[in-house]
Amino acid sequence: MKLDAAQGEAGGRPAGNNLPPLPADAIAIIPVREMTLFPGVVLPVTVGRQRSIAAAQSAVREQRQVGILMQRDGEQAEPQPIDLHRIGTVANVVRYVTAPDGTHHLVVQGDERFQAVEFLSGWPFFVARVQRVADTEDRTPEIEARFLNLQRQAVEALELLPQAPPEMIVAVQSVRSPGALADLAAAYLDLQPAEKQEILETIDVSARMDKVSKLLAHRIEVLRLSQEIGRQTKAALDERQREVLLREQMAAIQRQLGEGEQSKAQDIAELSEAIAKAGMPKEVEDQARKELRRLERMPEASPDYGMTRTYLDWLIELPWKLPEETPIDIKEARKILDEDHYGLDKIKRRIVEFLAVRKLAPGGKAPILCFVGPPGVGKTSLGQSIARAMNRKFVRVSLGGVHDEAEIRGHRRTYIGALPGNIIQGIRKAGARNCVMMLDEIDKLGSGIQGDPRAAMLEVLDPEQNATFRDNYLAVPFDLSRVVFITTANVLDSIPGPLRDRMEIIQLSGYSAEEKFNIAKRYLVARQLEANGVKAEQVALDDDALRDIIGLYTREAGVRNLEREIGKVLRHAAVRIAEGESGPIRITAADLPAILGGPVFESEVAMRTSVPGVATGLAWTPVGGDILFIEATRNAGNGKLILTGQLGEVMRESVQAALSLLKNRAGQLGIDAGVFEKSDIHVHVPAGAIPKDGPSAGVAMFIALSSLMTDRSVRSDTAMTGEISLRGLVLPVGGIKEKLAAAARAGITRVMLPARNKKDIEDLSEETRRQLELIWLEKVEDALAAALDVQPAAATA
Repeated sequence: MKLDAAQGEAGGRPAGNNLPPLPADAIAIIPVREMTLFPGVVLPVTVGRQRSIAAAQSAVREQRQVGILMQRDGEQAEPQPIDLHRIGTVANVVRYVTAPDGTHHLVVQGDERFQAVEFLSGWPFFVARVQRVADTEDRTPEIEARFLNLQRQAVEALELLPQAPPEMIVAVQSVRSPGALADLAAAYLDLQPAEKQEILETIDVSARMDKVSKLLAHRIEVLRLSQEIGRQTKAALDERQREVLLREQMAAIQRQLGEGEQSKAQDIAELSEAIAKAGMPKEVEDQARKELRRLERMPEASPDYGMTRTYLDWLIELPWKLPEETPIDIKEARKILDEDHYGLDKIKRRIVEFLAVRKLAPGGKAPILCFVGPPGVGKTSLGQSIARAMNRKFVRVSLGGVHDEAEIRGHRRTYIGALPGNIIQGIRKAGARNCVMMLDEIDKLGSGIQGDPRAAMLEVLDPEQNATFRDNYLAVPFDLSRVVFITTANVLDSIPGPLRDRMEIIQLSGYSAEEKFNIAKRYLVARQLEANGVKAEQVALDDDALRDIIGLYTREAGVRNLEREIGKVLRHAAVRIAEGESGPIRITAADLPAILGGPVFESEVAMRTSVPGVATGLAWTPVGGDILFIEATRNAGNGKLILTGQLGEVMRESVQAALSLLKNRAGQLGIDAGVFEKSDIHVHVPAGAIPKDGPSAGVAMFIALSSLMTDRSVRSDTAMTGEISLRGLVLPVGGIKEKLAAAARAGITRVMLPARNKKDIEDLSEETRRQLELIWLEKVEDALAAALDVQPAAATA
C-alpha cells in the first residue's frame, strides 16, 4: 500500500517511533460502532478515541494495514477486547485527514476477513494476533447457480430503486467472485449492523449467498410494494385533481347560466328563514347569522363550506323553544307506575312526590334522582315510567365505558368529524328541551388521557350551572335546566363525591320470591310469549313451575335471569307447536328438569351448619345480597391462626378480633384457655375462588369460633351479620335490605342483626317481614344466646 508522507502529516502528528515493532501475524485494531466493513468495499470511518487515533497514525506511518472490528455494545465509550467481535475485516488506509474541528477521518478499503486470535499489550492501541480467512474459489454447479441468482436479484433491486447509479449496476454485473458479490450486495443493503456482522461472520460462501439472497428477496418485495403504492397514490391524486377540475368547470358553467348562484342564494335564504323560526336566544342567533354570512361568502367547493353548513344545521335543529307542557296528573302517574312495576312502594312514593313538586313549581330546580341497585331491578324502566307520567319525550344516554370528556362536552369544530357531546345529541334526538333524560350506568364512567368525563358531568347535573351549559362543538350556551335528569348506578363507591352530592340517592333492593312471582305473572311471561311468537291460549305455565324456576333455577336480586329461564321454557313449547302438536301445552314443575336440566340451586344451609364450627353469614355484592359460610376447625399445634378463602385485609382483621374476643371470654364460655396454645385454628370461607372483604362478618366469625371451641352447633335456620369490637359490642353494617332478601331466598328463617340497624328495615316488604324472624344484637353475648344450641354436639363414631 502506498501513501505519501504529506497526506500522513496532514492527518495529524503521528505517534512516536519508540514503540516496539508489531509481530508479523499481528495488526493494529480500530473498534467501530454500529458499522461493518466488508472485503472489497470502501467506507469512510470517523475515529474519536485516543486508542483508535494512535492505531490509525501508526498504520499510516508504518504503511501497515489495520483491522476493523465492530464492538458488541455500541453505547460503550471505552470498549475492552472482550467487548469486540472476533471476526472483522483487514483494511488498507486510503486516506487519513484531520478536519478543522479536530475530528479524525479515515477512508478504508476492505481487503479480506480475519479472526482475532489473541489481543496483545504494550502498545497505546489495540493489537491482536490474527488469522486471515480467504474465500474458497470452488465453482461447483450449485455455487454457480446461487451466484447467477444473487447477481440477478442484486441488479433487480438496483433497478427498482428510484435513483440507482448506473455504475453500481455495472459494478455488480462485473463481479466474478461469488463471495465478493455476496459481500458487495450485503454492504449496500439496508440492514441492521448486527445482520451485516452475521453475514461477515458467515465464512462458507454458499451459506453466505443464501442469507444475502433471502434478504434481497425481502427487499425486492418491499420495493415492488412501494412502487405499487406509489402508483396507486398517484392515480388517486390524478383522479382527485380531475374531479376538482371538473367541479370548477361545472361551477363556471353554472355561473354562466346563472344556476349555481341562484341555487346557493336559495339555500342561504332557506337557512336564514330556518334560523328565524328556530327561536334561538339572541346570543345564539347572532352566532348563527355570523356563520351564515361566512357561508355566503364561501365558495361551495371549499372544505369549510360543508363544516359550516353542518354546524348551522345543528343550531337550527336543536329545540331552543320550550314546548307547551301538559299538567301532570298525579292519579294517572300512580296508575302508570303501578302498571309498569310491581312492589317498590317507597320508590313509587318518592317519584310521586317528585312529580307533585314539578306540578306545583314547574320552574323550580327539582332534584336529580339517582336510582342505585343491583342489575335487573327496574332502574331504567322507572325512568321510562316517569317520562310517561309527565307526558314528556324520553331519551336514554348510556355512560358505561365512556372515558373521553368530549363524549359529554363534544369536540371542537376544528377537528375533522367533530360532533356535539352525548347530552346535546340526546336532546336533538328527543326533539324537546324539557325531555326526560336517563343517564344510564353513571358509575361506569372512567377517565383517560382524553380527560375525565365525570368532571364534565358536574356542570350537567348542577341545577345552578346547567342553564348555561356550553358544548365545545356549539360554542354557545344551551339551557339544560328544563331537562329532567335521572341517573342509574349499581354501586356508589366509584362515583366521585362532588358528583354524588348533586344527586338524590334512591336505593333499590332486590326482589323477594313472592315479588318475583308476581312480576313474572304480570310482565315477564307475557313479554316472552310475544318474543317467541306463542299465544297465551297455546301455552300455560303452572304457578308451581314458575315458583320452582324462581327458587331452584335462579338466585339473583333482579329478574333478568328469571326472564331468560322463562324464555327457555316457552321456546321448548314453541318447538312442539311448530312441529304440529295440537291443543294447549301445559308446563308443570315436573317438566322443568327435562327442559332446564337439574336444579341449579338447592338449600344447603342445614347440611353445612350441622357440625360445630360452621356459621352462616350474610354478604353484600354489587349484584345483590348473598349468604356465605364461615367454617372453622382446629388441629394439634402451637397456637397458629390459618386463614383461607381469598380474604381481604379487613376480613382477616375481623377474624383476629373475633379470636382475641373469644380468648378474653374463654372463662365465661367454659373453654380451657390452654387449648388455644396447643391448637392451630383454621378459618375458611368458601367459595375459595371468590375474593371477599369487609368487616360485616365479624359476628359470624365469632360465632363460628365459639361453636368450634364449645363444641356446640349453630342453629341451621339462623344467619347473621354485624361488625364486632374488642369490647364485645355489635356495630352496624350496610346493605341490610339486600342481605335480608338473600337470607329469604336461601330459606333462612332467623336473622341476627345489629340493633343500630333497626332504621334500615323500615321499607322492608311485608312478605320478608313475615318470612324472617329478626333478632337484634347489642353485644356478642346476645349472639351466643340466639345462635348456639344449648347442648354440645353429639359425638359421631
